[in-house]
Amino acid sequence: MQQILYQPAEELLYEQDIFRTAINGLFYVKHTTNRDERGFFSELARMPEIEKVIGHPFPVKQINQSRSSTGVVRGIHSEDWNKYATVTNGKCFCALVDLRPESPTFGKKEYFMLGFDREALDGSLFIPARIGNSICVMEGPMDYLYFVDKLYQNRDEKDDQVISLFDPDLQIPWPIPKERMIISNRDKNAITLRSRFPEKF
Repeated sequence: MQQILYQPAEELLYEQDIFRTAINGLFYVKHTTNRDERGFFSELARMPEIEKVIGHPFPVKQINQSRSSTGVVRGIHSEDWNKYATVTNGKCFCALVDLRPESPTFGKKEYFMLGFDREALDGSLFIPARIGNSICVMEGPMDYLYFVDKLYQNRDEKDDQVISLFDPDLQIPWPIPKERMIISNRDKNAITLRSRFPEKF
């Protein structure tokens, strides 16, 4: 598993603490964290630097938080909003997929382990609109905090997509077996990428 997980290597550094990935427009942002005997202080984002890298404003309209237990798997979901996401408690495996048919990196995947132990990255993800996102909780409760640039109530639901967690073309290497996963009915019944975009295959 370790060899497939994203690592913020020096050659991927785009700006201070902001790293490119294999998916166009998806960035990993390393946190600046100071620890002492009292606990820690962590700087999650500097928005002027994020906006410089992505090339457009990122006006935060809504801040959401989800809590998931160990074994919960959510995804693969995409919406027509830009998202800045971080894990604030626990640990999760994140699989991201480019679901934009016009993108030069369509179908590309990146895998991250985010959280608070030596195996996990202490950082956030800037996830562009229509990138598929999924999480598998390794250590719960896992708190997932994300900032978006559209109000949920104002979004266009036709832009919401759900792609199967077990898509045979994607072959995501989930770190826990399927029979131990806690999955919603919506995600269990999701279609494959090939069914959604047959023209790309």
